[in-house]
Amino acid sequence: MNQIHPPAEPSFAAVLGFDWGDKKHAWSLQPAGSDRRERGEIEHTPEAVESWVSMLSARFHGQPIAVALEQSRGALVFMLAKYAHLHLYPIHPRAAAQFRAALYPSGAKDDPVDGDLLLELVLLHRAHLRPLQPDTEQTRLVQHLVEARRKLVNEKTRQVQRLTDKLKLYFPQVLTWFEKVDSPLVGALLLRWPTLEELQKARPATLRSFLTQHNCRSQELIDERLKKIPQAIPAIRDAAVVQSAVGMTQILVELIAALRQGIDQLEKQIGQAAKAHPDFPIFESFPGAGPALAPRLLAAFGSLRDRYTAADDVQKYSGIAPVMERSGNSEWVHFRRACPKFLRQTFHEWAGHSIAFCEWARVYYDQQKRAGKDHHAAVRSLAFKWIRIAFRCWQDRVPYDEARYLESLRRHGSPLAAALAAKTQA
Repeated sequence: MNQIHPPAEPSFAAVLGFDWGDKKHAWSLQPAGSDRRERGEIEHTPEAVESWVSMLSARFHGQPIAVALEQSRGALVFMLAKYAHLHLYPIHPRAAAQFRAALYPSGAKDDPVDGDLLLELVLLHRAHLRPLQPDTEQTRLVQHLVEARRKLVNEKTRQVQRLTDKLKLYFPQVLTWFEKVDSPLVGALLLRWPTLEELQKARPATLRSFLTQHNCRSQELIDERLKKIPQAIPAIRDAAVVQSAVGMTQILVELIAALRQGIDQLEKQIGQAAKAHPDFPIFESFPGAGPALAPRLLAAFGSLRDRYTAADDVQKYSGIAPVMERSGNSEWVHFRRACPKFLRQTFHEWAGHSIAFCEWARVYYDQQKRAGKDHHAAVRSLAFKWIRIAFRCWQDRVPYDEARYLESLRRHGSPLAAALAAKTQA
């Protein structure tokens, strides 16, 4: 359980459990001071939700209502979040499933029952839940943009893997002649000459002009490719396989081009939105952040500085801090799995990038490797350290100052400072 401390909650006039669905949502409601529960369904339309919330507002005179639902993102959450008197408590699906299994070991599942279970969770165990705290509009814009970009990048990676598999089947030479199969050059080449036989029919002058027009400026590399193309042998000659593979390859090439264009557009929007944010200079100052990771760090911390009371709140919530378990006389530490994966990935990638841009980060990483940790464990240890530094800069609203940090290490007699000094002398 992470130690994020929400602000003091109001006195709720009612508690509500929502079991969301694609077309209808089952709800269960219990007014304050009453044991009686009401149940019903509403359509998944903005008009139906608006009418139903207006009815609740009139019934309870606009007083706060606690709402539990098995979503932290999604259409229903965004619909309900615009109503100020509804205080949303997102329930992790795993927590809801385990609570259901504890009460109904048979595995029975029913929408009205699920609404009651969510209501029970927020009614009796609210102290262990974290209410949804919408950040500022500027911050939420950056958060949504960087997450959308990551989804497109992941989708592009999947399509590149599919394209690679097709090329291995009938045109594997492309994978050795070009470093990046998802480049505009390879895409244009496969659209114009989708098979080795067609490529070999092209005149050398045509190929040289084509490669030059697509930003291949190395004459040595062009000459090497022009030499290898006539010498290549087709991998297969089964027309049925080749023809179907060519059709799929051209579709994948166009899809990758569209994804690449979409990622470029999102990156421009992210850059504009991040630079307009007042906290962006803080995260831009960190080594290894750069134009891709600095907006993600901004989205990770947000603007609500009372959301976290200490750096270890961020370390635990993000999944960077390990988990310790005890049973009898045994205790062990393991990787934290239950966490926001994109958030953990952000800190992990940033720590990995910082090794090439920050001397003390490189020394610390090397220390962790010598201690027997593998690469990813060493990077997580470095991320753990970086979060403490970033948290202090974020709380104080000041950019990172490496000279100041190194002086602090020396002043406190840190072993890292001694290792840095020894490396400098060497």
